[in-house]
Amino acid sequence: MIGSMRTVWVTGGSSGIGADLCRRLLDDGAEVVSFARRDPPFSHAHLHSVAVDLTDPAATRTAAEEAAAAWPATRLVHNAGAIREKPLADVTGEDLDALTQLHIGTALALVQTLLPHMRRERCGRIVLMSTRAVVGLEKRTVYSATKAGLIGMGRTWALELAGNGITVNMIAPGPVEDTEMFHDVIPKDSELSRTVAGRVPVGRLGTPADISRAVTFFLDDDAGFVTGQTLFVCGGTSLGGMSFT
Repeated sequence: MIGSMRTVWVTGGSSGIGADLCRRLLDDGAEVVSFARRDPPFSHAHLHSVAVDLTDPAATRTAAEEAAAAWPATRLVHNAGAIREKPLADVTGEDLDALTQLHIGTALALVQTLLPHMRRERCGRIVLMSTRAVVGLEKRTVYSATKAGLIGMGRTWALELAGNGITVNMIAPGPVEDTEMFHDVIPKDSELSRTVAGRVPVGRLGTPADISRAVTFFLDDDAGFVTGQTLFVCGGTSLGGMSFT
């Protein structure tokens, strides 16, 4: 268990995986702080919503500092993400800047803000959401690059922070339905969605709950001997080629 009334910061808690994770954590007795442009689609006495555009570096830093003053945490899940599906020839510098900030810059800002508290407590659990696309997927140039960067960064942090009782692990989801990111690219209940599901070795698309269960494993008080690892929760799609076309 995560521990009754542990405080957990979750980015992207307004929908999909993030919203499912917030619900699961609240059910486990945690205090939850969601960082997203919108509020989560439900309310709870122990849920706190911080409205912020995580592609804005200054706004992200300010939001993190204000949240740390109100709800210091020893748990962080950086789940927020965006794809910006484009063929290589159409990728822009603005795409690179925006997703670098969203995926990597936000993780850096939030971890740096919480690090003094985690070190004082000699306890911390950091989970960074990567993607199965790091092993290759068409039209994901910036998405796959920045999500791969999270893995390299997380492994480095795992080495630096292990002596402080802080673990850092990554999750790499495969195709997960009922998320805005997936359905922005693949319409819900479409023929393409059924085709993609048929290409997944286990024979179905993932669900937000599949990912949330993996996240809560890494957040557990008893998960202190696991750090620097990347867990592919992908239905087997990391084992071979995968196409969404």
